[in-house]
Amino acid sequence: MNLLMNPMVVRMAMLFAAGAAAFVFGAFVIHRLRKDLVAEPESLNKVPISSDGLPVHAYHAVIQQLKQQKHELSAQQLADRRRAKASDTLSATVLANLSCGVLFFNTSGLVRQANAAARKLLGFASPVGMNVADLFRNATVRSATAGAAGAASVPETLAPALSGESNVRGLMIDFATREGGTLVLELTASPILGEDASLLGTTFLINDKTEIERIRQEGQMHQETSSEMALGLRNSLTTIAGYAQQLAQTRDPELARQLADDIAREAARLDRTTVNFLAGAKSAAAGV
Repeated sequence: MNLLMNPMVVRMAMLFAAGAAAFVFGAFVIHRLRKDLVAEPESLNKVPISSDGLPVHAYHAVIQQLKQQKHELSAQQLADRRRAKASDTLSATVLANLSCGVLFFNTSGLVRQANAAARKLLGFASPVGMNVADLFRNATVRSATAGAAGAASVPETLAPALSGESNVRGLMIDFATREGGTLVLELTASPILGEDASLLGTTFLINDKTEIERIRQEGQMHQETSSEMALGLRNSLTTIAGYAQQLAQTRDPELARQLADDIAREAARLDRTTVNFLAGAKSAAAGV
């Protein structure tokens, strides 16, 4: 009895009771926490909720949609590449079959592309990487088309087109070939501008006008010959008419015979001139 009344014993008993109560409460709390942890995965499996509160299947749907869009984009890019390749093939085929020469210069003034006709006319196996001065170093501007440029060189005349300032049309040049001949070429240079008016490059169109120029010169020479012949015919006819007038007025047999010989000689010369002219015209027609 005295032991139970001892304050020290009472205090220890109270501490023991408090510790036991705390142990029981802790055990209960641990048991509830363990039960909640076991039940949480089951609830997640029953209701798929993401960390943001959205169902997981919604994320799966978005991922599938993104994969579908990626597939469609890849297919579109492949189709675009095929169309671009087909367009390049078509352009190359068209350029290869053109009878006129086509050159494309980049913004640095160097040849980037040339078709077969351009290579044949200019005499270069591959003019890619060459500039205008290299291509037309053996060319001169024809005086008939020099205009205000006067004695300007071919590169100087084509400079506005290469810089994107303006077009150059109908420029006639004499081009010396490596075989020692001369070609008459017509150049048309047109700059290519982008949507923002920036220079993308310059195209050159080259036409061979050598045969046309030859025919024109022959026609001009034929015209000059015709004019000279007409003048000669007129002089001959005037001479014959004068001789005939003198012959009609004379009573001297000797003078009449001399005038008749002069008329015959002038008529023979006139006949030779006519025959030569007709033969030359026939030869020119056969050559054409």
